[in-house]
Amino acid sequence: MKMDPLRPKRQTTPFLVVTKKNLFRAGLLFVLVPGLFGLFGKVSFFLFPQIPAIVQLTDDEIQSFLQKTITLRDRIVITGDLSLLDSLYDQKTRYGRWACEHQIRKAQHLTTWAQKQGARFIDLQTTVRLRSSKPQKSGYSLVFLASTDYKYVYLDDPLTVNSFRLGAYHAMDIGYKDGRWVITREWYPDPFASPPPRPKPAEIAKWQGYIQSRQARDFSNLNPRRAAAVAYADRYAGAAAPPGTGFAYNPAYKNYNYLGGDCTNYASQVLHEGGNFPKTPAWDYQKEGSRAWVNAGAFKDYMLYSGRGSVLARGAYDKVLQASYELLPGDFIAYAEKGKVEHISIVTGADSRGYTLVNSHNADRYRVPWDLGWNTGKTEFWLVRVHY
Repeated sequence: MKMDPLRPKRQTTPFLVVTKKNLFRAGLLFVLVPGLFGLFGKVSFFLFPQIPAIVQLTDDEIQSFLQKTITLRDRIVITGDLSLLDSLYDQKTRYGRWACEHQIRKAQHLTTWAQKQGARFIDLQTTVRLRSSKPQKSGYSLVFLASTDYKYVYLDDPLTVNSFRLGAYHAMDIGYKDGRWVITREWYPDPFASPPPRPKPAEIAKWQGYIQSRQARDFSNLNPRRAAAVAYADRYAGAAAPPGTGFAYNPAYKNYNYLGGDCTNYASQVLHEGGNFPKTPAWDYQKEGSRAWVNAGAFKDYMLYSGRGSVLARGAYDKVLQASYELLPGDFIAYAEKGKVEHISIVTGADSRGYTLVNSHNADRYRVPWDLGWNTGKTEFWLVRVHY
């Protein structure tokens, strides 16, 4: 019978309970037979009870487990079969249930967005890279990169395939329960963490009609500075970048993901390094970024008040949808919740229906539809034209 490579390997350690009653006998045994355990190292395996050690997996086996698990998880977006998640999580623990519920919300977000768009997802392919594994009392604590390529088509044009990438670093705990490995805890930055939106049928019909009436846009004569800004944005899209780029940020700049988010730092880099906008006393980076360089609201205000940008449209999705088709690669979008700008993304292209695509950091996005993950009905969008 072929052995399952992911079944636990157990090591055993012999032990002997010594009481007053058998202390003398035990001592006599070792005096009379001093070489017993040296000559017959495995005799204790048969004489004494066994203590199981921690379940052991190699990094290759963990990588294989992660790839299989993420691939199965991706399938629910295509099939809609949420029962596929049942075998992946420890449903008896609070953190295991929360991790499972998060994946359900993610699938619902993507499905709702596709319905609104008049589209459907046809494939998801995730690249997994294990970064670290640490043995725990009942399993492993893992850190890994997951970079997912999403493919979708519009229902009235099923032969034209569109794609985008989302990527993030995951912290995951796994344990061996009831004969299989399961997820006991997971955390990662994700645009689908909030409850999915529930648009009204009339709204969906209205949006579908407008989106499907649009055609692809031609950016072949793009301003060279805009083109350079997009090239920089694509090169340093981090965990969402296409394979071969190293999934890296620009090491010349500090990573602000652990200090509140890197989206604005990334947008500032795109405009300075790629778009050739000079630094100013207010918008500057010298080992650290100025407030306007790293803070989303301050960046938006600086760009508008300095004259480097102007507002094309501002408001809820329904109000700005038509204006979103005026955005050009190299422009940016600011996303506000309850009046506070929380996120910045850079426009990098458009799909087969001319729908605007963006790049951003945290979670990392590469050529992602501009409203995906922000289509909760509570977001105010600032569409900003950048003056190159």
